[in-house]
Amino acid sequence: MKIKRHTRIFAGLLSLLLSLSLAACASNTETTNADSKFKYGRIDIPGKDGALCGAPIYIAYDKGFFAEEGFDVNLISADAETRKIGLNNGTIPIVNGDFQFFPSIEEGVNVKVVDGLHNGCIKFIVKKGSSIRTAADLKGKKIAVDEIGGTPHQVASVWVEKAGISAKPEDKEVEFLVFSDGNLEIEALKKGDVDVAALWDPLGSIYTTGDNAKDYEVLFDLSTDPTFAGKYCCFLYASDKVIRDNPEKVAALLYAYQKAQDWIAKNPKEAVDIISDKKYSAIEDKALAEELLKSYVYPSAEDRAANRQDVGKDVEYFATELYNIGYLKTDPAQFAKDAYYKVDLKLGK
Repeated sequence: MKIKRHTRIFAGLLSLLLSLSLAACASNTETTNADSKFKYGRIDIPGKDGALCGAPIYIAYDKGFFAEEGFDVNLISADAETRKIGLNNGTIPIVNGDFQFFPSIEEGVNVKVVDGLHNGCIKFIVKKGSSIRTAADLKGKKIAVDEIGGTPHQVASVWVEKAGISAKPEDKEVEFLVFSDGNLEIEALKKGDVDVAALWDPLGSIYTTGDNAKDYEVLFDLSTDPTFAGKYCCFLYASDKVIRDNPEKVAALLYAYQKAQDWIAKNPKEAVDIISDKKYSAIEDKALAEELLKSYVYPSAEDRAANRQDVGKDVEYFATELYNIGYLKTDPAQFAKDAYYKVDLKLGK
């Protein structure tokens, strides 16, 4: 009886193990089949911050441009430090960002500028009828920013320095006050605690259009000011590790982004509809969002063919401006040479 009982137990265990093994094989087969749809497999791309200027990410994801180039993209939330760590170790292959990233490159973050993303997305606003009309009028004034060293702060510093005003705190020619939220900047401006609010879009545009136009007006627009107009303010940054280990992967990613940029340039209204309806970004005024997308001048295929903007020259230009105000220590030409990597797009075909 004991032998028969043990035999039955053994047979049951054998059957169970066989079932689990078959299930595992089936699961592995399903995973392999799923992965085989994408040449480069699953990757993480930061794309959940809701910024309108991140439109190419949303469109490349939604229109299937990432998938067409062989990527199963997972959009993630990631702060600046998470992005830097991911780029350093290659777990995040690519991010979009402005020239605020330049000091990080100088400090040793292993990342390269690989393409331009768009022009302008920052505005400085003042109270309606303010006596402040130019950068020269900012001497002795207070400017609200989101962080010291952040892009609005750097842009404002470059702007006033070009007007002959020192942006260095020790010179006390202009004062920067930090607020954790753009709406708090507006409140400070309203109360008279600051003279200027340096804001990311869409807030800068929201507070200077419609009913708000009676209270506030634009002093500076990054997309049209002569110091910055016609230049990429935001770039695509790729992991140096991924560039070295898998350059064709980076080339394929750029193809997906460039398809999205071209599509946005030619279909701004439809792009806003997708971004709004799919909740990629919180948009209340679609007409305003459409105008903003147009102002960012996402490069079309024709723009690229005509070489209307030069990524390497724009990197050197902003490196020079940041060098002049003390935010970079490296010679700008050398910095641009080291920081910009021209991807051979033929590798992605």
